[in-house]
Amino acid sequence: MKGIDEASVERHRAKMVNRKAAQDKEVAGKTVEKGLLIVHTGPGKGKSTAAFGLALRMLGNNRRVGVVQFIKGAWSTGEQPALALFGDRVVWHTMGEGFTWETQDLTRDIAAAEKAWAKALDLMADETIGLVILDELNIALRYDYLDLDKVVAALQARRPDLHVVVTGRNAKPALIEAADMVTEMTLVKHHFKAGVKAQSGIEF
Repeated sequence: MKGIDEASVERHRAKMVNRKAAQDKEVAGKTVEKGLLIVHTGPGKGKSTAAFGLALRMLGNNRRVGVVQFIKGAWSTGEQPALALFGDRVVWHTMGEGFTWETQDLTRDIAAAEKAWAKALDLMADETIGLVILDELNIALRYDYLDLDKVVAALQARRPDLHVVVTGRNAKPALIEAADMVTEMTLVKHHFKAGVKAQSGIEF
């Protein structure tokens, strides 16, 4: 490590003092506490992964978590057995039958999505649950398997302390407008393009 002169140390200290004061002032001005509607969308990898990371944070704060997986269901993912170790603190329902190009049956896809949405409403009504993850709900909405207006209205009418995370590409504008926070995962580079197959522990 190169030597640092005293003048540089003092300039850095003064800069950080000012930054801390500004940061503390901004934090002090945030007084609202509420359940959030969070949307993870975009073409990049990590939407569901981020949601399940939030589930761990919620569990670490002694809150229960509910999960409904739309679309997915043709294979198991590593998160499910891992979160199952938390017992009844996690309520998990995988209710999809695979991606649309796998099922190739519109009626069946719509029925599965409607059943999953009914379960989502049950979990959102459970006052012991602090976070509900609606994994790949955006895909069900994209293909019009569910009524967008009814879904958005129900999410907006959820109880005030409930956090909900919705994942999946191509989030609808109405859902983005209703959300408190939206993160778009941007694809910069993906190993799949180089011929690397989906691997356990990474993709599922």
